[in-house]
Amino acid sequence: MAPYESEKTTTAGEAAGAPGAGRRRAARYLVPVTVMGVAAATIGLVPALADSGDPDLPEITAAQLIEKIAQSDVERLSGTVKITTDLGLPNLGGLENGLASGALGQGEEGGSSADPSAKLTELASGTHTLRIAVDGPDRQKLSLLENAAEYSLIHNGEDVWGYDSASNEVYHGTVDTSGEDRGQRPPATPEDFAEEALKAVDDTTSVTVDGTAQVAGRDAYKLVVEPKRAGSTVGAISIAVDHETGLPLKFTLTPASGGAAVVDVGFTKVSFDRPDASTFAFAPPKGAKVTEEGAPERSGKPGKPERGPKSEEDLAKGLDGTRTIGEGWNTIVAYEDGTGAGLPTGDTGGDLDGFLGSLGDRVEGGFGTGTVFSTRLVNALITEDGKAYVGAVTKDALVKAADAGK
Repeated sequence: MAPYESEKTTTAGEAAGAPGAGRRRAARYLVPVTVMGVAAATIGLVPALADSGDPDLPEITAAQLIEKIAQSDVERLSGTVKITTDLGLPNLGGLENGLASGALGQGEEGGSSADPSAKLTELASGTHTLRIAVDGPDRQKLSLLENAAEYSLIHNGEDVWGYDSASNEVYHGTVDTSGEDRGQRPPATPEDFAEEALKAVDDTTSVTVDGTAQVAGRDAYKLVVEPKRAGSTVGAISIAVDHETGLPLKFTLTPASGGAAVVDVGFTKVSFDRPDASTFAFAPPKGAKVTEEGAPERSGKPGKPERGPKSEEDLAKGLDGTRTIGEGWNTIVAYEDGTGAGLPTGDTGGDLDGFLGSLGDRVEGGFGTGTVFSTRLVNALITEDGKAYVGAVTKDALVKAADAGK
């Protein structure tokens, strides 16, 4: 292993102060905006690909490696990505998939199985293989490979096509090639997850260069991002960065509780050659059912669906009584609905009480009583008086926040 960090650890201020670290190239466009909704479903996912080598590369500091990522200008590539998600969600016998599909409109009368906002919720759990092709901001293709079928999402100019071969259904939408729609996409590659992780780097964060790796036949540096303070459920984030292009090739998030990665996404094959133009050509197959974006829904009211999830800040603006507690990796979002009526958490009996108890853990504190619903990354405390505390923090941290906010 090559020793290359003369400046092994940085803080947020140092990383932000690195020359050019604030510059982001416009080549951040892997999948069209219509699939941005998957971000909400896949937040905090993915396991890791095994390193197949330990290449000897020139020395580099953490600040320099962050700058290298920021200056990456890859506009064309094709390859295969393996993504694994293990959030540790409770087994609801398939109910969780039904709830997610229903929330996104799948399964409703007039809905389409080719609608990307519904189809790509599958990435929220399990292991999946994606084929990806990119040719600048106006041409991208993502294919989700299944056992006996394939789902493809194609962005070519102003057109966005979703095609589900299993049902022979097509979804067609458009994007504004001159506006905000252009170049947006959901997290589906190591670059997407790395970009979000690096936004969290501040003075509560340790950032180091920890050796080298070989990913998809490419030599890479390993950047490790870790919270400095106790209380976060995030253990460490490892990003393998291509030493030539600065493109993140692999992203792995491991929980503080240990065990398998919560999210692991990485290229198994990658090429930086321009994909053939025919890759992005699409015409609905004969006999396929075609659903146009903005077609009348079951209610009979036409409307253009929103282009994906809002940011936490936008969501907070739309919810009265929402505030944040703490900072950095230990940030907790607190919400009070104002009614004083929360989930039943006491000894009220009944099927609902028992069902909720089977999904969460009852807790008590100065705030009263409540139920903590846990995954391996994000936890939520719902109190009996209608308050909610959510964050990538431990159960104890949520209880302390509720006590402080009583």
